[in-house]
Amino acid sequence: MAYPENKLEDPSTISLLFKKQDLDELVETFPAGEEMERLRLHYVEADEEEQAETAASEDIADSTIVELDEIIPPPEMARGETIDAVGLYLKEMARVPLLNYSEEVSLAENIEKAEKAKVKLAKLNGSTPEKEKTRLGFIIENGKDSREHLIKANTRLVVSIAKKYLGRGVPFLDLIQEGNLGLMKAVNKYDHRRGFRFSTYATWWIRQTITRSIADQGRTIRVPVHMIDRIRLLYKTARNMEQILGRPPKVEELAEKLDTDPRKVQWMLQVSWLPLSLESPVGDDEDSELGMFVEDEKTPTPSQATYHNLLGDKVEEVLASLSPREARILRLRFGLENGRSYTLEEVGEKFGLTRERIRQIEGKALRRLRHPMRSRQLRQYL
Repeated sequence: MAYPENKLEDPSTISLLFKKQDLDELVETFPAGEEMERLRLHYVEADEEEQAETAASEDIADSTIVELDEIIPPPEMARGETIDAVGLYLKEMARVPLLNYSEEVSLAENIEKAEKAKVKLAKLNGSTPEKEKTRLGFIIENGKDSREHLIKANTRLVVSIAKKYLGRGVPFLDLIQEGNLGLMKAVNKYDHRRGFRFSTYATWWIRQTITRSIADQGRTIRVPVHMIDRIRLLYKTARNMEQILGRPPKVEELAEKLDTDPRKVQWMLQVSWLPLSLESPVGDDEDSELGMFVEDEKTPTPSQATYHNLLGDKVEEVLASLSPREARILRLRFGLENGRSYTLEEVGEKFGLTRERIRQIEGKALRRLRHPMRSRQLRQYL
């Protein structure tokens, strides 16, 4: 379906998207903070149309709802439910009008008065008149309502910021939830006396909680937040240098630009790599997996395994022609028993002999193995 270039110029476009509940188009169309009021007006119109349509078809629905429930199975947890959840959330946000600066200041003052009232109420003793307690309780409740109103009126700002972080490994609804936590922190710390709008202050807190959430949850292997910031700076520097140089910068050039060690830059590049599942489908038919094309360099090939098995059998056969003590000393010295090579002193302790005596026995055994009758059997494996 084709939409106008500026989708907010056409109210029917916004209405249609809310009814379609297409998450991709809805997020793409969803405006920035400065366009929120226009979106609210469009959505109120869409909501009124939907209520009118619902009222007109109410009688028909009452007569057929039982039959439809029997025919249509309940929907499964899938993309449709996610889209529906986002649509309901945006619908709820649109019911709360945006605030002007004077309203923000008034709500912030109520919140501040409520905090002071909590402190006073905690210090009151039993002789305090009940009227004073009631007055403080009213101020506290008014502060709670003001805090809730300030949060709800700015949840659209959270969505506007969260949509910029899609595709980072965290679902859209989770990004909104994390952004709401940042919004709550901003409400608690906002100082209206500084003269700036609440949205200006809240944007920083919302971005911080969202980026921290991505750092904690967006990767299979977690990377510390401070390292995420360094990696982001590294890639930003690399992009700028590539535009200037006309080619990707080398590790040494990046290290010089960032005034750090090249080994550290190389390490940050390796840390930034995302893991890839060996079960990822390959090709258009998706009948093959990536793991089928990755060579296992640690496991020997069938020919190598056969070669080592035959060599091991032949070595044991040759060692069997020596005395048991000579054969065991050679096995210990060359790691043929458990893969570990023992020193002369360690072997001497096992046999109760000096290291010099072990050296003599080892030399004698090796000379016997060099005899043509025995060495001929092993020469074909060299």
